[in-house]
Amino acid sequence: MSGHSKWATTKHRKGAQDKARAKLFAKLIRQVEVAAREGGGDMNANATLRTMYTKARDASVPIDTIDRAIKRGTGELEGVRYEAVAYEGYAPGGVALIVECLTDNRNRTGADIRSIFSRNGGSMAEPGAVSWQFGRKGVVMLPKSVGEDELMTVALDAGAEDLADEGDEWMLTASAHDLQGLRHALEQASISIDQADVEMVPASRVPVDDESTAKKVLKLIDLLEEHDDVQNVWSNFDIPDEILEKVEV
Repeated sequence: MSGHSKWATTKHRKGAQDKARAKLFAKLIRQVEVAAREGGGDMNANATLRTMYTKARDASVPIDTIDRAIKRGTGELEGVRYEAVAYEGYAPGGVALIVECLTDNRNRTGADIRSIFSRNGGSMAEPGAVSWQFGRKGVVMLPKSVGEDELMTVALDAGAEDLADEGDEWMLTASAHDLQGLRHALEQASISIDQADVEMVPASRVPVDDESTAKKVLKLIDLLEEHDDVQNVWSNFDIPDEILEKVEV
């Protein structure tokens, strides 16, 4: 299995349990607001907003809080105007990183992200230098209690492109556009879902077999994720399970 997928899934669950709820909510609300501003407040016509709404509800963000964020995005309510910006760079070991942010001050955020990279053994890259290695995909993680044959029957009819065995879980991938339809089909078939989101999936991964390098890579990603303006950090590392277990202790 990919060490990256195992780590990402662990981070998702740990984050949902351990992060301060206010900070988690703030990031999700910001995503909803920007989606509404860029594509309108009608979830039937705005697939990105529909995805962000579902993500916020999965994290137990109150409906009225989400509704206010949508209204700020569409201009019905006043609020800070956020813009989406992405930074690209490399972690130790040549691991590629994409850092997606929502900010009300591009200069401040850019300086902060550059500082985190430079202070932790990484380096910023020019726009496009890293992103070509990734594709935006819908990713659904499911428990292994779901049978492979049953899963394939439902998933393929709903637009799934690939099914991967990730050890403790199945990972389904589809086009970002098909994610909501795939999730709906799985739910209609009473198939439980651990996580569903749009992610930047790398075309290939960089093996990180050295424990010291693995620690540096994960530390850099952790520090980036802690920044208030950072929404997602995508990477292409592949750390073996035995090394992951050591560096996570």
